Amino acid sequence: MPELRRDPVAGRWVIIASERTRRPMDFVVETPRLRGREACPFCPGREDATPPEVLRFGETEGQGWTLRVVPNRFPALLPEEETESSGEGVYDRMSGTGIHEVIVETPDHEARVGDLTVEAVADVLRAYRERLLALRKDPRLEYGLVFKNHGAAAGASLEHPHSQLIALPIVPEMVQAELAGAMRYHRMKKRCAWCDVVRQERRDGARLVLDVDGFLALSPFAPRVPFETWVLPASHQAAFEDIGSSGSEEIEGLARLLRELMARFERLLGDPPYNWILHTAPFRIAEGEPFHWHIELMPRLTRMAGFEWGTGLFINPTPPEEAARFLRAPEVWARSVTRPDGPEPD
Repeated sequence: MPELRRDPVAGRWVIIASERTRRPMDFVVETPRLRGREACPFCPGREDATPPEVLRFGETEGQGWTLRVVPNRFPALLPEEETESSGEGVYDRMSGTGIHEVIVETPDHEARVGDLTVEAVADVLRAYRERLLALRKDPRLEYGLVFKNHGAAAGASLEHPHSQLIALPIVPEMVQAELAGAMRYHRMKKRCAWCDVVRQERRDGARLVLDVDGFLALSPFAPRVPFETWVLPASHQAAFEDIGSSGSEEIEGLARLLRELMARFERLLGDPPYNWILHTAPFRIAEGEPFHWHIELMPRLTRMAGFEWGTGLFINPTPPEEAARFLRAPEVWARSVTRPDGPEPD
């Protein structure tokens, strides 16, 4: 059974997911080849290759499904037990209770996000919202993380478009750090830090990539990797699952921006491997705490090495102002700036 273990000095939790050792790709050092259409469990007609779905869109007027959400066959956490914690000397552990699901975003095996219709992208966002709303009702769960791995170098083992959701019995350390930083900023200035970022980036424009229907895409001031991009709502909103509470236009606006952003990534950067991560408020965050949900898009154009692992500092050869300029208007990209396929610092 999986369990969570806590480092007594750093304070970080680690999931020991012994169930996943059955995965065929475990411990392969070289970059794995993604399984193609002929062996894909997510393609139409192979629905029996996945556990029974928990959400399905489509199946109207003789048409097949357009999106499915299914439990992960090799889950990092399991839902069958109550959360229990225990101590062993200086060490703390917790039962590996949680939910691990896969969002199969489209029946089209070859599609990319930039290829989908706005409505199809909106359906992916609606699936995120519906599953987060359902899971936050479970008193055992504290946080829901939605993420997408695209490409083998980003951790994907299947090329069929999909993302994942893991609901945890803890609030992860990185989320706690973000929330603590947001609260410090709010105590000093009585404002949300991300709302101030939105105002400054709209005013300055140097790092702004897109501004569509109340949502922004921007290159953050201190990006960890080349072409790191954030997507966030212009108005304050702590929990992603509350999106669309005032109408479907909100989700469709985000879908338009996300589809256009990903089309630019796929066209201008050669469809790079990437991760996107949805940072949203913990399920039981106190009313009024100054979190502001956002999506962080991280292309895998460079690699972490000893310096990054040893210090927690990232070396990024591409200034965010240049990255934003390229994504806004690639025809003015200066030849002198560092290209995403250029040499990595040693």
